Amino acid sequence: MLKGLGLILSLALIGYLFDSSDLGNAVNETWIDAHIRGHGVEGTLLFLVVGMSFTALGLPRQIIAFLAGYAFGLLPGTLVGTLATLCGCLLTFLYARLFGRSLLRDRLGARAARFDRFIHEHPFSMTLLIRLLPVGSNVLTNLAAGISSARLAPFLAASFIGFLPQSLVFALVGSGISVAPTLRIGLAAALFLISGMLGAWLYHRHRHGLGIDDKVDAALGEAEQP
Repeated sequence: MLKGLGLILSLALIGYLFDSSDLGNAVNETWIDAHIRGHGVEGTLLFLVVGMSFTALGLPRQIIAFLAGYAFGLLPGTLVGTLATLCGCLLTFLYARLFGRSLLRDRLGARAARFDRFIHEHPFSMTLLIRLLPVGSNVLTNLAAGISSARLAPFLAASFIGFLPQSLVFALVGSGISVAPTLRIGLAAALFLISGMLGAWLYHRHRHGLGIDDKVDAALGEAEQP
């Protein structure tokens, strides 16, 4: 939770620098303003490709949502940022499933086996629980899913829904909607806390005694007592 709030505040600072410094103007003109804003479908597709590539390689999806909010506004940015993250999720999943199973099983074998047990019976609902959590690694989850027996369709559908809350929060931070900056950042922080607590509560209620990772369980107070 504290890391997420820190990320919100740092991105708000970046947004302020975008608007008030020469560095911000250069970044805006050379990429967002020059290639995304006002470029219609081509600009949107370019953003999706870039966002997909970076999230597939491990860039935090919250940063993509922030940039999408800046480029497209709140609601369109939420949707575009979520789609970019989902495409990155798909790319990592397919890489692990088609090309990386033999290599990744040695490195993620225990994690993948635990993930497999976690989502085996209820792939949609259990994947949704994972995506709503404020902790854990997005790219490691995608890799573990790729080398597990998880079915692609429910995994992607649940991931899309689970990505939406934080995408909305960080698109709100990045967007230029006509709300006082302090109020906008405060609202984003409150929404982040609410979504994180909801995810933790749902995980506690519906995990059926299973866990996806010792560190995640410990962070949520779900580690088994010796």
